[in-house]
Amino acid sequence: MAVVTDAFSEFPASESEPEADPLGPASDPASSPVSEPASESASGTGADAGGSAGTVAAPYDDGPLGWDGYGSARQRARERTGEDESVISGTARIAGVPTVLISFEFGFLGGSLGERTGDRLVAAYTRARQLRLPVVTLIATGGSRMQEGMRALTQLQRVAAQSALTRAAGLPQIAVVRDPTTGGGWATLGAGADVILALPGAQIGFAGSRVRPMDADPYAYSAEGQLAAGQIDAVVPRDRLRTALGRWLRLLSSGDGTGTTAEGTAEAAATPSAAPAPAADGAGPALEAAPPPHALGAPRLPASGWEAVRSARAEQRPRAAAYLDAYFDWREEVNGDRCGGTDPGIRCGFGRRDGRTIAFAAQCGTAVRPAGFRTAARLVRMADRLGIPVLTLIDTPGAANDAAAEQAGAGAAIADVFATLASARTPVTSLLIGEGGSGGALALAAPGRLWATPDSYFSVIAPEAAAAILKRDTDAVRDTADQLRIRPQDLLDLGLIRGVVPVPGAR
Repeated sequence: MAVVTDAFSEFPASESEPEADPLGPASDPASSPVSEPASESASGTGADAGGSAGTVAAPYDDGPLGWDGYGSARQRARERTGEDESVISGTARIAGVPTVLISFEFGFLGGSLGERTGDRLVAAYTRARQLRLPVVTLIATGGSRMQEGMRALTQLQRVAAQSALTRAAGLPQIAVVRDPTTGGGWATLGAGADVILALPGAQIGFAGSRVRPMDADPYAYSAEGQLAAGQIDAVVPRDRLRTALGRWLRLLSSGDGTGTTAEGTAEAAATPSAAPAPAADGAGPALEAAPPPHALGAPRLPASGWEAVRSARAEQRPRAAAYLDAYFDWREEVNGDRCGGTDPGIRCGFGRRDGRTIAFAAQCGTAVRPAGFRTAARLVRMADRLGIPVLTLIDTPGAANDAAAEQAGAGAAIADVFATLASARTPVTSLLIGEGGSGGALALAAPGRLWATPDSYFSVIAPEAAAAILKRDTDAVRDTADQLRIRPQDLLDLGLIRGVVPVPGAR
């Protein structure tokens, strides 16, 4: 753990092994279960376990199944690692941020989960909620302990319940996936976290290496493969892990439930201003909405509908990346929809602006695919739970409409975004920075909180498509664009946007 922590204080046994647990049966320390090394070697686990050598412990027995040799295996594991279980936990500071830290010791029976492991995890999550601290988990596990049978497997339900309670409490969970992370440890602590970071080359997957199909592609079970499939957020080298964790903890940990920290709660003056919105939990002070960015492109409003279309489609027009760079002091991005897909046409994450965290979902000017909409919905839901305001940037000719997009659930993905924004308690601010193509663009537009730049347009359908549907010839496209009333000033007159944002310095 020295690779990620500034300081660590392990929970004492009385805290990490509770006598009773309302979410599951407590194990008797004298008969706590464990297992042989799950499969892979203990090398390359990615964190250094804090030893508890020197403590006096009773001899292990053979566990709830009476598995012959189980107690002896645990005794050898304790002597080899200096730990008396596969998990240790305590309070830590990571880049100065107070945190509850959970670390797996893979050298102790393959980091496997048994009843006593479950007790420790339950206690750590409970303590995190009591202290109102984020949870960081350094995972390296081969799965549930065979020597404890179903008593071990049901610990996954206990862990999942604790994760759900912590999520409902509005506390962030960050997982660092080390080598290997398989089975139920991946399917609960790993894949269930808000943000998932992985060490390069780590084996990651529900199936361990000894139970996969013989012809399985190893890449699919690697950190890099899981990143490409949208199952994790980033692959982080070991020497950059402390920095990455510190940045994420600063972004997601507020300390007051409002998405702000002691670094400052006052937002710099902006034109136009963003009105407060109700707090995410329905009580307490109102959350301040994110102010819309200034326009970065042409300052002049278009004279015609077709001019608005051409301006929005201009190759040199500033895109999402330029707006994000100008708006945030620094930022981190999430990756993927957790359903096997990614979409480079949308960028989602959290950024710091004047000491305040703001979430963002930014379309990049291409047709958005189902994975992009699902990623955006995931981002907004996370921000809503953590009490962080959201900024969406709208710039798309529309949702992808090819056969692959339909098979991937385009309609359901768009519906999910609409529902997520409609039900979000945290304030969402939207800025139209280019093309606003039909429902694919509207899905990310906050109802009643939409602004526009001078070089943008929003339309029920592209002028070319409208002309084709109405059986007009190609010469009528420009007139159709005017009739649709898609210019920023038209949108304002129609009451569809709150205003046109100026370029910096404009009055």
